[in-house]
Amino acid sequence: MVQTPTTSEAETLLLELPKTLGLYVTQEQFLALSVANRDLKLERNAQGELIVNPPTGWETGRFNSSISGELYLWWRNSGETGLAFDSSTGFILPNGATRSPDASWVSQQRWDSLTTEQKGTFANICPDFVVELRSSSDRIEPLQTKMKEYMDNGARLGWLLDPQNRRVEIYQPEIEVKILENPVELFGEKVLPGFVLNLRRVWN
Repeated sequence: MVQTPTTSEAETLLLELPKTLGLYVTQEQFLALSVANRDLKLERNAQGELIVNPPTGWETGRFNSSISGELYLWWRNSGETGLAFDSSTGFILPNGATRSPDASWVSQQRWDSLTTEQKGTFANICPDFVVELRSSSDRIEPLQTKMKEYMDNGARLGWLLDPQNRRVEIYQPEIEVKILENPVELFGEKVLPGFVLNLRRVWN
């Protein structure tokens, strides 16, 4: 005799949040959400608002891979200390925001100054160098705001890459943003000595 289950499975419903309504989480809640949603790129702004970024398309993923790969090769071959990170890494900035640059680097001296607790799942530090890559669905203004946030929180050099328009914005603390139209190469300057990003490998 087959018995009919007396309990029913809960139905999954989709909740659409209006753009005027934000979802706010604590750092602890953000960590739990990140662990439970590893396929999503989650961020949290300084006010605690949750920002959900869907997985990137193949083209943006290829761009990201090229940039992170070039940064890693520079780190491996230059003899420079420090740590290079890809787009899956989150950092808790001094203002409380949790951000995930598309590529980043932290100097060894600043990394070693962190306690074990500060190096937790999301390190409590703003990278020295950050890259943000604009995808075809991204509006430029939020990315520009994010780049300024990095500079205000300790970054020394930042690149905002716009592949659709082959345009690069270079950010440095207390210096006016430099805009380059269709550049061939970008240089790491004093922050990343000897690092050169060949943009033909990124654009093409």
